[in-house]
Amino acid sequence: MTLGDLPPWARELVEGARVARLGLLDERDEPRVLPVTFAAHEGALWSAVDRKPKRAAEPARVRRLRRNPRASLLVDAYSDAWESLAWIELRGRVTVLEASDAPAALEALAAKYEQYRVEPPPGPLLRLAPERFACWRAADAAR
Repeated sequence: MTLGDLPPWARELVEGARVARLGLLDERDEPRVLPVTFAAHEGALWSAVDRKPKRAAEPARVRRLRRNPRASLLVDAYSDAWESLAWIELRGRVTVLEASDAPAALEALAAKYEQYRVEPPPGPLLRLAPERFACWRAADAAR
């Protein structure tokens, strides 16, 4: 599947969202979810490990995705006006890459986030290649 396969409203939601939730499995196959910045680039969704302080040299999310690359990325639009609710979940496999191996993806992230233009993330980068998706929006449910 490609991002072009998404309904237009879902593609717009993905492209315009500032944050998403990355779902993955930990070392005990327990589900974990964390907020991430991301950008769409060349049919995939990219996230970066940035310079914020980490507890270990290799962050847990990277270690967990190396162990089991299956993951999902949830992008949603919440509003107290429930008729405006929408979400899309993209599922696939994550590849862990050094930032130097994907400079165009790093540029896509910097184009979206000013903080990355000021201080580029050292990486690694996480590339989610979507294989499946599920989506819903209240506007469709009303029909």
